[in-house]
Amino acid sequence: MPTPLLEMSRVTVMRGNRAALEDISLYIEQGEHVCILGPNGCGKSTLIKTITRECYPLAREDSSMAILGRGRWNVFELRNLLGIVSPDLLTACTTDATGRDVVLSGFFSSTRIFPHHQPDAEHLRRTEEVLERLGIAHLANRCVMHMSSGEAKRTLIARALVHKPQTLLFDEPSNALDIAAQFQLRDTMRELARSGLAILLVTHHVSEIIPEIERVILLRTGRVMADGPKERVLNETNLHALFNARVRLHKDDGFFHLY
Repeated sequence: MPTPLLEMSRVTVMRGNRAALEDISLYIEQGEHVCILGPNGCGKSTLIKTITRECYPLAREDSSMAILGRGRWNVFELRNLLGIVSPDLLTACTTDATGRDVVLSGFFSSTRIFPHHQPDAEHLRRTEEVLERLGIAHLANRCVMHMSSGEAKRTLIARALVHKPQTLLFDEPSNALDIAAQFQLRDTMRELARSGLAILLVTHHVSEIIPEIERVILLRTGRVMADGPKERVLNETNLHALFNARVRLHKDDGFFHLY
């Protein structure tokens, strides 16, 4: 059996004086397409940062956490196995760095190429390859600050793909995107999911949940409210409790929409 992507048992993560995740248990297999859905402030981004080792759980005897079967990781080694696309990265990349530099920076867990980095021929070959794959080879020499938000997001996806990760983590991927860019992003996510890459999507937008995602985890105030097959978990009763709002749920062509 493949090693699980994530095993969390009674994990609590503090952000300042507040528990952003509280006594949470999760099990996610490698290769699963999973969405973690919840309102702003529910702990979604903290969960991503805990998986990528930017945040750490409280050390307790009754608590444990393993990523790909290991409790301890060299962070740089782990980030070669997990491709990350997040608003934090987009903010860090709004510089005069070019699209090529941003993608190359994925090999060094940075957001641009610094003087001490030494990309080699293989790095450059794989960078050009992934830019071509995503249809953004024309952005190789363009500064990120001169890209549209959709172009910058696709450049970040290329950065996440360049080291051939096993899983892609999308944290609120459609933030700041216009309608056309959102549709393009969804098409890209679907293509990546169908190519065999596992997708872990973290969002508060039900409409971002692509048809390829089979499982949805509802996160509310740092706790798992529901977890299971998408068709069972996504219902008006659960979503009303999750967002504290009366909603109508509609499904069209494999996508769910709230009204």
